Amino acid sequence: ELERSNAELEQFAYVASHDLQAPIRAMTSFAELIGRRYGEQLDERGRKYLGQIITSGEHMKRLVDDLLAFSRVHTAQREPEVVDASEVFDTVRRRLQAAQGAGAQVTRGALPRVLADPYQLDQLFQNLLTNGLKYRREGVEPSVHVWAQREGERWRFAVRDNGIGIERQYWERIFVIFQRLHGREEYEGTGIGLAVCKKIVERHGGRLWVESTPGEGSTFFFTLPAA
Repeated sequence: ELERSNAELEQFAYVASHDLQAPIRAMTSFAELIGRRYGEQLDERGRKYLGQIITSGEHMKRLVDDLLAFSRVHTAQREPEVVDASEVFDTVRRRLQAAQGAGAQVTRGALPRVLADPYQLDQLFQNLLTNGLKYRREGVEPSVHVWAQREGERWRFAVRDNGIGIERQYWERIFVIFQRLHGREEYEGTGIGLAVCKKIVERHGGRLWVESTPGEGSTFFFTLPAA
């Protein structure tokens, strides 16, 4: 019964978020059009309100995109296959470095071959590395290092950053969908990324958890089946 309810909820999230994309695009596009064509006729308050509409629309689009990603963990799943985690990591690192530019260190040790959905492993690395770079300490160059250790029939991966860290009381809460510890003014995001990571790892029969020291950084651990 619980599995059926979860499946129905995921299907609802997929349909709702998919159907929301068109009106959100229309709202943002028309607001931008008004700004371009009639911006000079608006007073300062009017331009401010219009800017808030555009900003809110862009945030809603990111929220819908992330909600779709959350629902697709199961609806768009593929059969696990033998995947070289180092190749997936390197692809994600190149993508992040192209977007982030200089000033961020993303490194790894030797990574194994695992049984996984390669697209979801890519998404898992993308979310965890992005988090590690985003929650940086002021005045400290962000650094993320990934390594893995064999544990029986599984590999335990570790993603360590040197960011702001997380208080112990929030170690479970951060994996709940829409839960954020910081306002959007401090750090951008929708509060869905880590929930997606948790679903991906659990879908592969693994576990995801965090250990952290505030002011020093966090290490996210997850397990995947060995190839």
